[in-house]
Amino acid sequence: MDKIRKFELMEKIVHELEDLKNSQQAIIQKIGKIEVDNIDLGNKRLEKDLPDMHQRVADNLDTIAAILDDFANQTEEFSDKNNIQALKEQEEIEKLK
Repeated sequence: MDKIRKFELMEKIVHELEDLKNSQQAIIQKIGKIEVDNIDLGNKRLEKDLPDMHQRVADNLDTIAAILDDFANQTEEFSDKNNIQALKEQEEIEKLK
């Protein structure tokens, strides 16, 4: 795999990790809303299971955020080390010939 394609794949993974992080945040918000609604309702099953679900999703979010930060840094370092911008510009020039 050439360097530009590798970088593009790395960028794609960064975006997918961002989407995953956003999805986990949305799930935490939904669980929180259900927990609040259940304060008035008092359903025992929800009282029992929702806090554990909330914690597991929060733990997953922390893991995803750490992976995202690390991988985004690796992607940026790869770009800098391999001068991806210049390679892309050169590729564009070659296409025009």
